[in-house]
Amino acid sequence: MRTAFLALILALNCLPGGEAKTVRIFMYSEYIDPSLAELFKARTGMELDIQLYEAQEEMIAKLQAGGTDQYDVLVASGVVVKQMAALKLIRPLDQALLPNKANIGAAFLNPAFDPGNQYGYPYFWGTSGLMYDSAKVQGEPTWAWVLDPAKQPGPFTLLDEAKTTLASTLAWQGKSMNSRVPAEIKAASEALVAAKHSAKCLGFAGGVDGKNRVLGGEAVVAMVYNGDAARHLAEKPTLRYALPKEGAEIWVDMLMVSAKTPNPAGAHALINFLLDAEVGAQNANFIQYASPNEAARAKIKPELLANPAIYPAAEDLKRLVYLEDLGRDSRVWDAGWTAVKSQ
Repeated sequence: MRTAFLALILALNCLPGGEAKTVRIFMYSEYIDPSLAELFKARTGMELDIQLYEAQEEMIAKLQAGGTDQYDVLVASGVVVKQMAALKLIRPLDQALLPNKANIGAAFLNPAFDPGNQYGYPYFWGTSGLMYDSAKVQGEPTWAWVLDPAKQPGPFTLLDEAKTTLASTLAWQGKSMNSRVPAEIKAASEALVAAKHSAKCLGFAGGVDGKNRVLGGEAVVAMVYNGDAARHLAEKPTLRYALPKEGAEIWVDMLMVSAKTPNPAGAHALINFLLDAEVGAQNANFIQYASPNEAARAKIKPELLANPAIYPAAEDLKRLVYLEDLGRDSRVWDAGWTAVKSQ
């Protein structure tokens, strides 16, 4: 590990002109403790520029349009890693520059979507579910609250994320969340169109936007990511986050290096920094998502580790499904999502 650390320092010292460079990360909003930017600069001498997106489709489209040289580190769900590698949007990691990879729990290493962690290491993991106001919504949480016009309890938002939202609809319809059956995808997209045109639908929104609308009373329920909700449940006693009875998605977001990063040494320095045990714990305590960093666990607040909205109970884990890279069959999903957004 000492050798790897020295290699990283030497790489940073070889930056052109010996001057500090900026490292630019492209990620979801509200997904990093802002104070880490100063700590990163103190440790490396480099500025951290945080650029945001709200939907992975938006992120991938921007990279495909020539954006791979605009960013150094990319944060994206494991389900799109194979796609991004095939599109040459990411580059293999220099493993020697990442000594803190040893902090990651074994359960999160060598995933099927990235054998040997060739392209990335896990940042956080979590679930997709419903944030709602229990004073206005009663009963067992179900996707019907946003998908069935006859059972929608009030204003709501749908999640502006193709794979997650289509998969959740499939779960509600009793189908596999990784269905490859065109007729099932078509039925799910038609259900989403109907939900979208409901008088109670406020439209599609990112998880943060949906959370804000529930917090502000504009919506009574929203499809969100668990961390979006967890940070704010204490602000109002009636707020809840739940996994619908039909099942929901479990995901892992990965830290990767952009294919044409202007600062490859800085990109690796940032990933290694975020994999540090103390940094990982500070970040987890702030954003309140579940951490795959086993070395950080001892420094994560006990109340967060005990919060089922962040770390699901064993019984809930049985109802969670990882979304898969469906390869050529993804085109059917793409067509279904295009139909949803265009109608």
